[in-house]
Amino acid sequence: MHYMKMSDGGRVVIPAEIRHSLGLKEGDTVLFELLDGEARITSRQAQLQRARALFRRYVRADAPSPADELIAERRAEAARE
Repeated sequence: MHYMKMSDGGRVVIPAEIRHSLGLKEGDTVLFELLDGEARITSRQAQLQRARALFRRYVRADAPSPADELIAERRAEAARE
């Protein structure tokens, strides 16, 4: 557990060990989430990986790519115009 003091404007420094563990670099965006009275911090990359894993649960491995399907639909629409 790490202890930090909050400075002016509610600023808190994320300890180096945690930044390294999350793969955070200066300028990266972090996400804060309030869960049961506790703040949870994650990296944008971790949230993206979580979303991809959730999406994979609902899409068959042999299913066509949703991105490819969308591109094909847009091209078909453009061809009709």
